[in-house]
Amino acid sequence: MAAAVLLAAGCLAAIHRDVAPRGEWPTYGNDPGGTRYSALTQIDRANVAQLRVAWTYRTGETGGALPYGHIAFEATPLMVDGTLFLSTPYDRVIALDPETGVERWTYDPKVDRARRFAIVTSRGVSTWLDPAAAPGSPCRRRIFVATIDARLIALDAAGGMPCAGFGRDGQVDLSAGIKVIDASCCYQVTSPPAVVHGLVVVGSSIGDNRSVEMERGVVRAFDARTGALRWSWDPIPTRESDPARATWAGDSWRHTGAANVWSVMSVDEARGLLFLPTSSPSPDFYGGERLGANRYANSVVALRAESGEVVWDFQVVHHDLWDYDVPAQPTLVSVTRAGHTVPAVVVATKMGHLFVLHRETGVPLFPVEERPVPRSTVHGEEAWPTQPFPVRPRPLVPSRLTADDAWGATPEEREACRARIARLRSEGIFTPPSVRGTIAFPGNLGGMNWSSGAFEPERHLFVTNVNNLPMEVHLVPRDRYREAEQTAKEGPRQFRAEVSPQSETPYGMSRQVLRSPAGLPCNPPPWGSLIAVDLGDGTIRWNVPLGTTADLLPNAGSVIRGTPNLGGPIITAGGLVFIASAMDNFLRAFDGDTGAELWKGRLPAGGQAMPATYRLRPDGKQFVVIAAGGHGKLGTKLGDSLVAFALP
Repeated sequence: MAAAVLLAAGCLAAIHRDVAPRGEWPTYGNDPGGTRYSALTQIDRANVAQLRVAWTYRTGETGGALPYGHIAFEATPLMVDGTLFLSTPYDRVIALDPETGVERWTYDPKVDRARRFAIVTSRGVSTWLDPAAAPGSPCRRRIFVATIDARLIALDAAGGMPCAGFGRDGQVDLSAGIKVIDASCCYQVTSPPAVVHGLVVVGSSIGDNRSVEMERGVVRAFDARTGALRWSWDPIPTRESDPARATWAGDSWRHTGAANVWSVMSVDEARGLLFLPTSSPSPDFYGGERLGANRYANSVVALRAESGEVVWDFQVVHHDLWDYDVPAQPTLVSVTRAGHTVPAVVVATKMGHLFVLHRETGVPLFPVEERPVPRSTVHGEEAWPTQPFPVRPRPLVPSRLTADDAWGATPEEREACRARIARLRSEGIFTPPSVRGTIAFPGNLGGMNWSSGAFEPERHLFVTNVNNLPMEVHLVPRDRYREAEQTAKEGPRQFRAEVSPQSETPYGMSRQVLRSPAGLPCNPPPWGSLIAVDLGDGTIRWNVPLGTTADLLPNAGSVIRGTPNLGGPIITAGGLVFIASAMDNFLRAFDGDTGAELWKGRLPAGGQAMPATYRLRPDGKQFVVIAAGGHGKLGTKLGDSLVAFALP
């Protein structure tokens, strides 16, 4: 396990062979394994400073204040068959000319905007080319969108019309067969489906902190041509013969919900494997009704794509009490060990832990240790006594915050933070929630989140953006919950605590970023960084702050480097890392070798999305395109723009 892991670049080159010559970006992560790597080289270190806005497209769907939840424009467009395809937060699908941004068609699924949603967002669409369809026939190339009101829709890529032979009039009702607890809210889909071997596979986004009994996080595969259900897999084990069943105490497996897959799945087409990042079981912060390790939840699970059968699973958090979902798309790479190519999967987590596993078995390729963690002080709760820690790479964010670590922009701010930290339970990562109040560090927005990372084969790098933010979490006794709800509605919106009922348990929950009176985090900056990890030996190659507070705090007197961020990076063979994500509304280019910032381009709104890059013709321009529509929860400027950059 201690031997150096060297990259097998040749294997990855084969993955990109079909993509690079045409310069397409055909899936969310460019290839089905989500490496987010492009072989295009027209834009490089020498000329990236010349990038300019080539065109801007306005979707007309500008976010505003919502009665519930928040809105975010998180989509990454696809470029395939000479057309750019994207989705809006309310799941309108738009087809554009990739070189001019001129609209070719739009499709509106007519999501009810008066309906209550936990989140209004779509991270993108998926596509499938029917091998049995004749060229030019309707729906030979299909665009799939899974909606926030739980529908799976198949569209003809040529004109945007629903594919009549798919489901009923081109769509499948994803709530069918699911015991939806609240028909008006919170069973949604926010990420693009996976497509493998003629199947389109969907997970779900669930408001999982409402109560104990929630919707089940069932993953389902539908025939890409007909919409017929082919298989389903429940991450909460129902069969007595399933070895995971013993890790759910008593009959908790009957009543608990969630453990769903809300993020992006990855596909190994050659091996017929599907990789699922699963979330916490319900509710997030009190597990007294689901004692045990809760296997399959908070895991990466490899399924047989043809059948939905579990091949292996690896749990990154046992008995989650912190909302530490596996948020990131698993990244499929290849490494070399003892002269042999080893297929691997990289699992990025909210804890800042990066796990590198054998893709066929789930066995760690770097050592992982089970270490003791703090015990719960809450009656009825039994926190799991140990948690898995990767020895390499080391954690990418700090994991302990004490009163001595308190930070403030002024001495008064620092003292206020010091006093606040001293009142709370803070014994390092995995300190369980408490009635007294606990510091979760990193918090549920910490580490790598859904932004995931990008893999560069030549330099052996996994590049990812991280958040370094502490959360203050309180379990609220049931008789005080209404008071906590009322308190959460008072004061400036950006400083309000988030509360959840956790019904059917003795406690509700309240959480908020641990801030100073002025609203800045109580831990030292940077609060967001971009980090490159060498997957050859598990070391950190470079680590730089991401974004600045120059726009956020124009009168602060000094600029703080490194802001909270949501989105993700891509890497090109031109030696560049492109990422927006930070709160200051720029798309940036970094040197992949050193982390030096080489260029930044102003965006009209927050760029909380992953960019894409493409070239339509061999003699045409390379474009870098990103959704700039902001993020309601992060608090960046909202908008409705898709912005493309190119060389003059």
